[in-house]
Amino acid sequence: MSIPAVRLNHAVLFVSDLEQSIGFWTSAFDMAVIAREPRANAAFLRLGEGSNHHDLGLFGIGPVSERPAGRSVGLYHLAWQVDTIEQLAQARSTLEDMGALTGVSSHGATKSLYGADPDGNEFEVMWMLPIDRWGEYDSTAPVDPLDLDAELEKWAGVSTGR
Repeated sequence: MSIPAVRLNHAVLFVSDLEQSIGFWTSAFDMAVIAREPRANAAFLRLGEGSNHHDLGLFGIGPVSERPAGRSVGLYHLAWQVDTIEQLAQARSTLEDMGALTGVSSHGATKSLYGADPDGNEFEVMWMLPIDRWGEYDSTAPVDPLDLDAELEKWAGVSTGR
């Protein structure tokens, strides 16, 4: 029998510098530290509009060797969803200002930005079209260039409807 999960509740990362990572995640996203566990050198963060106890856990493990170059087995990225295309455009500005934007793409039903935290952990910020607008993308997931300005014109004022 399969597990009837409905969504990812939270993610947890090992980080080299806990305070630096807290600064990054609270600045990049509307997150607040809701708990600390000094015995584990850990902090738990909640999104400003979140309904989880915590959305991200960070465990400081101290300096580590560099990440392997290129792709390797393990976590590829975390995906954070925003409710409007305007919020995605704001996320682009935020990530650019932080020097953390690493890429952009359109996956048809989703429009995505990619970034990296101070430890090189990749993450995605994405906006999803309302399900009734998926059309041909219902069963496809292309990786195409993203023209965010054109998407802003097309989807302004449209909410995913969380």
